[in-house]
Amino acid sequence: MNITTLLGIKYPIFQGGMAQIALHPLVGAVSNAGGLGLIGSGGLTADSLREEIRKTKEITDKPFGVNLMLMMKNIPELIEVIIEEGVKIVTTGAGTPAPYMATFKEHGIKVIPVVPSVKIAKKMEALGVDAIVAEGTEAGGHVGETTTMALLPQITSAVSIPVVAAGGIADGRGIAAAFALGAQGVQVGTRFLATVECPTHENFKLAVVNADDTSTIVTGRSIGGPVRSIKNSMVEEFLKLEKQNASRDELEHISLGSLRKAVFEGDTDRGSVMAGQICGLVKEITTVEEMITTMFAEAQEVLNKLGNTTIVERELVHA
Repeated sequence: MNITTLLGIKYPIFQGGMAQIALHPLVGAVSNAGGLGLIGSGGLTADSLREEIRKTKEITDKPFGVNLMLMMKNIPELIEVIIEEGVKIVTTGAGTPAPYMATFKEHGIKVIPVVPSVKIAKKMEALGVDAIVAEGTEAGGHVGETTTMALLPQITSAVSIPVVAAGGIADGRGIAAAFALGAQGVQVGTRFLATVECPTHENFKLAVVNADDTSTIVTGRSIGGPVRSIKNSMVEEFLKLEKQNASRDELEHISLGSLRKAVFEGDTDRGSVMAGQICGLVKEITTVEEMITTMFAEAQEVLNKLGNTTIVERELVHA
């Protein structure tokens, strides 16, 4: 079964479950446009997640899901809310969904973990998950080490369940490339940051639009929590301390509350502007619907052209 049939969506595109950003205005707009909107539950209480789910239902009657960062201590409470509110799709990260699989299955919830390696992808398939998001290091926020171009074909060759590509996708060419490498869909984060419905400060959106291909960098590798964001004074200070082998406490003191500063206060100098390497391709702020329909029209155009393209010309041999 392909990913659109599995989830009941029109376009095979997930909106990334970005913490403090992927909230009802964006989620509802994505689902209404035919994609899969995902509420980012990172940092939410059970009550605030319930509120986000109900507000999303007021916006759309289309399928949407919740992203769970499994390292959070209140995961059991969040899952209880998901069940009570009738949400039927969950994506997961930062841990294994193994302890909760029986509960998810019992309530007919489809489980789609985000994975950074073939080894983990195989483990997730063995657990009985419904699909996998293969995310490359180009993505914004918390990242692995392998690029999407290298990771995706290896995972699609290793598992038999649907695979969704993530990391470095912001236009139709990226979608077409993902399908060429075996994916059945894509997950996009950075491009959704520059949409009208994205509930971030305008400064955050402009930081993404004004970024280029070299604007992002990864911090936190020394403490086992790599995060990709746009360079600014806070990031530079963080990296300087990292090189000096600063303690985790010192580094966390600098970054504490930094995402909130950028998202809600518009402080793009001392806040954390999490975005992927593809941000240099994001040139304007559009509506979600315009973004999705344009990307898939571009993807179809690319695939149509490739259908008429001969990669290797056959040499004519004359007697």
